[in-house]
Amino acid sequence: MAGKILADQIEHSTAGSVDTQFVVNGSVKAWNYATQPSATIQDSFNISSMVDVSTGIMDHVYTNNMANGLYSGAFSLTNNVYQWWFNPNTNNTNTSQVQTRSFTGSAYTDQNHKIGIFGDLA
Repeated sequence: MAGKILADQIEHSTAGSVDTQFVVNGSVKAWNYATQPSATIQDSFNISSMVDVSTGIMDHVYTNNMANGLYSGAFSLTNNVYQWWFNPNTNNTNTSQVQTRSFTGSAYTDQNHKIGIFGDLA
């Protein structure tokens, strides 16, 4: 039998409380620290695997899908010399995965990187 807990606020014994709307709407829904070119997950939340599409292009596969493709994200590289982008609206990105790309201005390049995904889970 499935259970249900109804609460408008969550309280920690020493760290204070937070409104449950923040947990539902304001917290990261997935994050990942990835190393390339090995496509290795160093640490993550709600990322089940990665696919090395090609040099500098990586698909991050969600454990639990997003509700739609209208989510947002943050992406950072360990070497800030490179340009980068996060694109949740490519043909390779949908509710089950997101694609990241790192670019030098003339070519894609493998770089260790971190992502954070914000939006609604399915």
